[in-house]
Amino acid sequence: MSATNIARAVGAGELTAVAAVEAALDRAARLDGAVRAFRELWPDVALAAATALDRRLSAGLPAPRLAGVPIGVKATEGVAGPHASALVAAGAVPIGATSTPRGPGPQTWGHTDRGPTCNPWRADLSPGGSSAGSAAAVATGIVPLATGSDGAGSVRIPAAWCGILGYKPTTGLLPTRDQGGLATPGPLASRAADLQLWAEVVLGGAPGPAAVSTLGWSADLGFAGPERDPEVVAIAERAARGLAARAGLWFAELPVALHDPAPAWTTLRDRAAEAPARAAAEALRQANDRALAVVFAATDLLATPTTPGPAHGHDGPGTSMSVALTWAFNLSGHPAISVPAGLTTGGCPVGLQIVARHRQDRVLLALARRAELRDPG
Repeated sequence: MSATNIARAVGAGELTAVAAVEAALDRAARLDGAVRAFRELWPDVALAAATALDRRLSAGLPAPRLAGVPIGVKATEGVAGPHASALVAAGAVPIGATSTPRGPGPQTWGHTDRGPTCNPWRADLSPGGSSAGSAAAVATGIVPLATGSDGAGSVRIPAAWCGILGYKPTTGLLPTRDQGGLATPGPLASRAADLQLWAEVVLGGAPGPAAVSTLGWSADLGFAGPERDPEVVAIAERAARGLAARAGLWFAELPVALHDPAPAWTTLRDRAAEAPARAAAEALRQANDRALAVVFAATDLLATPTTPGPAHGHDGPGTSMSVALTWAFNLSGHPAISVPAGLTTGGCPVGLQIVARHRQDRVLLALARRAELRDPG
């Protein structure tokens, strides 16, 4: 069941919170041994919270918006952070801490003491990261909703590779622990309606208009050409064209000309970076901001593949940059979402990234519903 339907059923008395949490824990017991989405599970704490919620509902108190919804919590974010706290305050029940990379250095695969987190579609592949376990937990159906954080694509990339949805809100809508100001909390979900419910609970509603008229397309943002996998690009473009047709949007390829954000992103995250390097990073960021202003003067929305290539193996990405198409929007702060676009011939999910103007998040969530490849439920 989706988070939306679980909350509705619990609120209507058709399902208990305990039953919803027990079902999630049962799925974890059956599935997580192979996938390893969770670093640890909290069955006693989760069932106690669900029992307390059922008692409050039995006493006639109104049902909270996420009544009884089992969720996964990204281990590095924790239950006490503002993201998970808002979900818990709305009735969600955390069942465990989801895996993240072990380090050192940048990685895109989750680590547990039982081994690496596996992609639910193909166990020999990474689920992406750093919100690796959250994506795998949602994709396997253990939970319908999980917390993540996105500093370079860490919500959108695992969503793309696990065939689910991942949303990076406009930077600044939520508090962040990232001193560089590039990361923001964001959810992973199996249904677009659940992202909308998340936004109502955590953001107080997504800002911006619900309707737009144009969707632009760029396969490489002007710099990521060498990274592109032709099959991934073709699948994402086909999904973008189909979405534009269903939503009645004008579609066109755009001449996007961003600079590679790698040096700016790396410098701004480096606490030891000296003033000249920081000045150069800011100059690059401002140049890209000007280029994006030109793009969003020509179109309401920009679509790209979420990643330039498919999921890599557990030995790492090699020389390819999985973040090539995502981290520009951590630098710029634009809201972005990854929706499922289809599968490669090798059975790897591909994501379609859609980017909106600042504080126009609502249209992304509305389009995600139009982009769903399966019936909502």
